[in-house]
Amino acid sequence: MKLCITATGKDIDANVDTRFGRAPWFMIVDTDTGTIIEAVENQAAAQGQGAGIAATKLLSDKNIDAILTGTVGPNAAQVFETTGISLFEGLSSQDTVQEALVKFKQGSYAQEKNAPSTDTPPGQSGLRGRGVAGGGRGMGGGGGQGRGVGGGGGRRR
Repeated sequence: MKLCITATGKDIDANVDTRFGRAPWFMIVDTDTGTIIEAVENQAAAQGQGAGIAATKLLSDKNIDAILTGTVGPNAAQVFETTGISLFEGLSSQDTVQEALVKFKQGSYAQEKNAPSTDTPPGQSGLRGRGVAGGGRGMGGGGGQGRGVGGGGGRRR
């Protein structure tokens, strides 16, 4: 499995970083061999806003199977859901990447429930879209990422 661990540095002995979007490095590790596949500098960490979403896009391009971090915000978690990347939270800032990998292989981290739902028909999500004036329903798109087109009833600001 290709596992990404958020880290403060670019080697196996670096401390983990419990922040997902602001972690300086992403260590992509082969869980079977314990070797580092790639150390990816998180360019999104310097962004004023949207660091978590930008980081998820960066990692989805790396074809990882799972992410191990401290916490992930709701917007980034939703992106992981649509990409099928498994999410494991709960890293301790006291651990190194190597120690976190050992704990992961021992089953110390519970998988967050971010897998796509199978009981919703394809193209329909039931999730609310971001429509004009705050109304609208998602238009589908398979993963529920459609933008709302409805309006009315929303408040003007």
